[in-house]
Amino acid sequence: MPKSKQQRQLFYIIPYGMWLVLFVIAPLMLLLFQSLTTQNGHFTLQNYATYFASGTYLLMTFNSVWYAFLITIITLVISYPMAYLLNQLKQKQFWLLLVILPTWINLLLKTYAFIGLLSKTGTVNNFIGLMGIAPQQLLFSNWSFLLVAAYIEIPFMILPIFNSLAEINPRLAQASRDLGANQWQTLRRVILPLSMPGIKAGIQAVFIPSLSLFMITRLIGGNRVITLGTAIEEHFLVTQNWRIGSTIGVILIVAMIITMVLTRERARKSSRNRG
Repeated sequence: MPKSKQQRQLFYIIPYGMWLVLFVIAPLMLLLFQSLTTQNGHFTLQNYATYFASGTYLLMTFNSVWYAFLITIITLVISYPMAYLLNQLKQKQFWLLLVILPTWINLLLKTYAFIGLLSKTGTVNNFIGLMGIAPQQLLFSNWSFLLVAAYIEIPFMILPIFNSLAEINPRLAQASRDLGANQWQTLRRVILPLSMPGIKAGIQAVFIPSLSLFMITRLIGGNRVITLGTAIEEHFLVTQNWRIGSTIGVILIVAMIITMVLTRERARKSSRNRG
C-alpha cells in the first residue's frame, strides 16, 4: 500500500518537476546567463554597471515601483470595503463570482475596450458632449493608466481579502460589541487585524505583477508612462539588445522576490505575536 502511494506521488511530481524546470528554472537561468555575458559569451558585469550608471534606467525603476505602489493602494482602498460588504450578503458567493468574472476575459480585449471608452470619439467623450463639453484627451495620461490597471487588478485584491474575512468567526465581532465596542472599533481592532493575511496576500497578487506591466502602459499610457516592463519589451523586440533586456529582467525578478520575502516575514511575525 505505501509503495502504491509513493508511485502515485511520483506520477504527479514528475510532470510538475518537468514543467518547473522547462518553464521556470530554465528561462530564469537563461536570463541570468545573458545578463552576465558579452556577445561572445565571456563573463562580464558591464551590463549591470550600465544599468546602475544610467539615470534613465533608474528613473524607470522608480516609476515601476511608484506606479505599482499607487495601483496597489487604489485597489486596496476599493477592494477592502467591497470584500467586507460581499461577506455581509446572503448570496455572497454569487456576487463574488460577478466580481471575478472579468478575469475570464482576455487582458488585451479589456484594454482595447477601455481605448474605445476613453478615446476622443469614445463613449465617455460622447456622454460629456451631451452636456456641451468639448472632447477631452483622456487616453495617454497617468491617471488613465492607473484607472485601467487598477480595474484589471481589483479582482486579485478582492479574492484573498474576501476569503480572509470569510474565515473570521462571527462570534468574535459579536463578543466585541458585547464588550462595548462600536462598529468602527470592532472593524479596526478585531476584523482588520484578523484579515491582515488576506490583505498581504492581495498586496502580493497586485504589487508584483504591476511592477512588470508593459502592454497597458503602451496602449493606455502611451509614451507618458515608462516602466521596466516597457524597457524590457523595447530591448527584446525593438533594439534587440537582449543582454540589457535580460539585466533589467533579472533586477525586476529580484525586486519581486524581495517583496515576497518581506511580506512573508511580516506575516510570520504577526502570527507569532498573536500566538
